[in-house]
Amino acid sequence: MEFCWSTIYVKNMEESVKFYQEVLGLPVKQRFAPGPDMEIAFLGEGETKVELIFDSSVKSIDLGSDISWGFRVDSLDQSMKFLKDRGIEIAAGPFEPNPNTRFIFILDPNGMKIQLVEEQRK
Repeated sequence: MEFCWSTIYVKNMEESVKFYQEVLGLPVKQRFAPGPDMEIAFLGEGETKVELIFDSSVKSIDLGSDISWGFRVDSLDQSMKFLKDRGIEIAAGPFEPNPNTRFIFILDPNGMKIQLVEEQRK
């Protein structure tokens, strides 16, 4: 078995695609409209793939407060500067649960918690 992707419904497709492309660096691989009031975008490559769905008939999106997606970064300090320069607030952190791991949480445009983690490799 192989994991394919994670899916979230989004409030605004353009805003969400921009976030996942520009902030997390995920390229758009496919984008299409399966119907007149719906759009789907697949982003990412390799093991990291995200499906965004916009459906105008969905009036409320509940992503849950206990779910987050983690993305590894080379430098948490550089990532925090990048976020600050773009006006993206850090929702929580930085945390350092052990000497080799540091992370923060940010929110995507839909309120999805995104964890940016720096792991020191031995």
